[in-house]
Amino acid sequence: MIMPIYIIEHLEPKLWEWSIIEYKHIAQLVGKSNCWITHLKTTNPKLRQQAKVIPQSVTKLGLSKVCVLDPEAPKMLTPLEAKKFDYFVFGGILGDHPAQKRTKKELTQQFPFLVESRNIGKVQMSTDNAVAVVQEIVKGAKFSELHFQDEIEIPLQKNESVLFPYRYLLREGKPLVSPELIAYLKKKNKF
Repeated sequence: MIMPIYIIEHLEPKLWEWSIIEYKHIAQLVGKSNCWITHLKTTNPKLRQQAKVIPQSVTKLGLSKVCVLDPEAPKMLTPLEAKKFDYFVFGGILGDHPAQKRTKKELTQQFPFLVESRNIGKVQMSTDNAVAVVQEIVKGAKFSELHFQDEIEIPLQKNESVLFPYRYLLREGKPLVSPELIAYLKKKNKF
């Protein structure tokens, strides 16, 4: 089985530290050769060691057999359909709560040709979790067979925590969160 390429289209105005952490986590999940970060003008040595970094937008690369993961897509990705795609594209976006439908506006509708899009549920996920869910579907799992936790609270210090209002894939009964992200949040002193 040929592994698909997981492409993260960076859609934030700058490269935040949390973005680097999340992109590195994605590369750890799918492997360096299967992780591309596009639309990233900044050269970041940390990121280049982890993934293929491309300054152009994925919409300009002329790829075929592309599926954009978009919560607004009318159809859900299935294991059977996943086999027909070579590239899965995700928006590298700091999610708003409630969601602002940025993936559709800033990514899906920007391709110069009609691109197929699928959803993996209507509840917003972090980008690394969306990639992990698609990876499970590519391996043959149905979305309905996966387990999730909506919202996670990460304790930081005594009487202090941060709440993430997104959906997280459960692996071995625990939400999939980068340990590096937790360490970053614990040392950060302002939110």
